[in-house]
Order: sequence, then structure tokens, then C-alpha cells
Amino acid sequence: MSEPIALAADHGGVELKTMLAKRLVELGYRVVDLGTHTADSVDYPDYADRLAACIAAGEAARGVLICGSGIGISIAANRHRHLRAALCHDETSARLCRQHNDANVLALGARLIVPETARACLDVFLATPFDGGRHERRVAKLS
Repeated sequence: MSEPIALAADHGGVELKTMLAKRLVELGYRVVDLGTHTADSVDYPDYADRLAACIAAGEAARGVLICGSGIGISIAANRHRHLRAALCHDETSARLCRQHNDANVLALGARLIVPETARACLDVFLATPFDGGRHERRVAKLS
């Protein structure tokens, strides 16, 4: 598996991003790290935009976005019609966002989720296929 996965975070999510990047490497994925790399304050919409451009350019098909709560960065991501970002807090939400919504971006809140749960969300997000079927029509309306 050498599928590229794009990662981006603001200053509130940089530590979790680093941990998840290591997990992706362990799983055999290639990491496209779009920043940020320090705890210096930055604006989360800029990092959602970087990830959107990366996916639009075909550099990755899926991504992970992280900010303090996950809320702002998921809102910013979903302004891009080709992204379906899902803010997840547990394995069930990570599984359902893939099965029912064909989410291509996992959004996490670094201040609201423990690292073990974030890693479990990532694992489930990557392993779960889209169910298609009755969900296809609805997902098509999103883009």
C-alpha cells in the first residue's frame, strides 16, 4: 500500500498530526504533510485550502485535517465541493462517514479526542469502504 494520504493541521493539531503521520507510515501509506509544523498560531482555513488543492491536483485521494476542535477546519474543508470532510469523535462516526457518506477527509479535534481514539478513527476511516447503493444518490448531490 503506497497510497498517498494528505495531512494538514493548524497549530492546535500539529502534535496529533505528527502522531497520525507516524501511524500512516506504519500502515504503509505515503504521507503528504501539508503543515503546519510548529505551535505558532496559524489560520485553519489556509490548511483546509492546502488539502483541497492537494486532492484536486490528484496528489492524494483522501486526507486528514486537524484543528483544536475539528469544527472550524471541517467547515473550511466542506466549502470545497470535491471534499466531503467528516468530523469524527469515535470509531462509529469514522465508519459511518465512509460507509454512508463516502467521506474523503477525516477531521479531528485535537483538544477533544485522546490520541488513542484519534488513531482508531484513522484506522477505521482508512479500512472502511463506501457502501454505495442507496447512498450513491445522496452523495452525488453533495458535489
